[in-house]
Amino acid sequence: MNLHGDANLRAWTQRFMALLAADAEVQLAWLVELGLETEAVVEEAEFFCRICEGLTERGVFEPENLRDLQAIGRCLAGIDDAARTGLWADALVTDPAWDAIRHLARQFLLTALGDWRQPLPRPLRPRTNGH
Repeated sequence: MNLHGDANLRAWTQRFMALLAADAEVQLAWLVELGLETEAVVEEAEFFCRICEGLTERGVFEPENLRDLQAIGRCLAGIDDAARTGLWADALVTDPAWDAIRHLARQFLLTALGDWRQPLPRPLRPRTNGH
């Protein structure tokens, strides 16, 4: 991949990890009116965890970043199918796996950026009137 594409993937990975690292109350506030399904969040996070091996090989991430992301990927893989159904807002308060993922995402951000408190990605607003 080109450097611009790698930088973009790095930025999106960091933004998504910032969302996963945020306090549960902040995550829930971010989720207001979005109605994100847990399965979609898990799939997106797993995607970022998978692509990071190639990004690390190209020097975009450090090996310790890869280890953190692989740990997050293993934790995500451990979420069973039943726990992947429904809204992520509900899973955040009922499934203890999200506490572990939060801790691991914070570790990733501490290692990569020096502080786990990062701006959250802008939430995508649901489309209205078919647009």
